[in-house]
Amino acid sequence: MAGLKLRDLKKSYGSVEVIHGVDLDIQQGEFIVFVGPSGCGKSTLLRMIAGLEDITAGTLEIDGMVVNDVPPSKRGIAMVFQSYALYPHMTVYDNMAFGMRIARESKEEIDRRVRAAADILQLGEYLDRLPKALSGGQRQRVAIGRAICRDPKVFLFDEPLSNLDAALRVATRIEIAKLNESMPDTTMIYVTHDQVEAMTLADRIVVLSRGYIEQVGPPMDLYQRPENLFVAQFIGSPAMNIIPGTIEKTGANSVMSFAGGKSVGTGIPVPDSDKGKQASFGIRPEDLVVTTGDDFLFEGTVSIVEALGEVTLLYINDLTEDEPILAKLPGHHEIKRGDKLRFKADQSKLHLFDGNGKTYRR
Repeated sequence: MAGLKLRDLKKSYGSVEVIHGVDLDIQQGEFIVFVGPSGCGKSTLLRMIAGLEDITAGTLEIDGMVVNDVPPSKRGIAMVFQSYALYPHMTVYDNMAFGMRIARESKEEIDRRVRAAADILQLGEYLDRLPKALSGGQRQRVAIGRAICRDPKVFLFDEPLSNLDAALRVATRIEIAKLNESMPDTTMIYVTHDQVEAMTLADRIVVLSRGYIEQVGPPMDLYQRPENLFVAQFIGSPAMNIIPGTIEKTGANSVMSFAGGKSVGTGIPVPDSDKGKQASFGIRPEDLVVTTGDDFLFEGTVSIVEALGEVTLLYINDLTEDEPILAKLPGHHEIKRGDKLRFKADQSKLHLFDGNGKTYRR
C-alpha cells in the first residue's frame, strides 16, 4: 500500500489551465474525498492520478516513485467509475476475475482473490449470476470487488454512487465504509459532490474550486472552522447563512452592524485597520434558536415553512435583499407563514469573513 505526493500539479488544455499548481500529501491508509461544484477539477485531478489525463506540469509520486510518465496499468491503482462497466455475458465471478486472467495469474490465486473480495462485499451467493440478475447496488459492489482483486496500492472512486437511487446510495455508502474499515492500510481517494458521502466517509476532505484547493482537513474542521466564504457555504447542508454588513467595532470582541442598524457582538477579534469595512456575518441554519427575549441576533418574517417531521425549515425574509435566511429547528413546530420571529445563536457558533471572503479567526 502507498501514500501519494502531489507537487505543483497543473493541467492545461491548450492555453486554458484547469488545475492550478495543486500541492497535497496523502498518507498511506487515508480515505481522502475530493469535493466541489461541477467544473471545479475534482474528476480531472483524479484522472491525472489514475494516468487517464496527462500531467502538464508538476510531479505526482505514488509510493515514493514519480509516476508522471508511467502508464495507468503500471501505477498500482484501481479505479471504480460512475458506470459499473461490467461485461453483461460474464458471471460475477468472471467479471471480478477478468483482469487477473489478462495478467496471467494462476487459477488458484484468481480463485483466492475473487472469493476473498466476495466475502468482504457479501457477494458470495451471487458469484454465478449475470449482472442483469443484480440490483444497481450489487452491480456497483461487483465493480468494487473487481478493483479489490487487483490488489492495488491506491483505490480511486469517481462518483461511484451517483447512478443509484436514494436507498441504494445509503446501503452502498455503508458498504464502502465497511470496506475501508476492513482494509485499514489501503489508500482511497473518492470524488463526490454529495455532502453526506464526504462528511461520513472521509478522513480528510479536499475542497476544490476552479482548479484550486480551497481547504484540506477533517470533515468537522471544515464544518466548524472554514477558512473562507466558499468553504463555509459549500460544506454543510443546508448551506451557511451569509449576511452582509459593516465592521462597527474592532478589537478582541468586534461588533458588526447589518440590516436596519442592528449590531451584533461577534466575539471574534478584528484588526483596527478593518473598522468601517464591509464584511460578511455567517451562521448555520441548525445553530439558530427561536427566542422571545431582547438578546436576539435578528428578527424577520417567515415566508415558507417546510415541516419534515424530524426538522422544521423556516425561510426568513426582511434581512437580506437576495436570499432568505434559513433556520433549521429540530422536531415539529407550530409556526406558520407570516409569523414574525426573533432568532439567537451561541456566540461561539458565529463566523465572520472579511471583504475578500477570508475568515477572521478567533
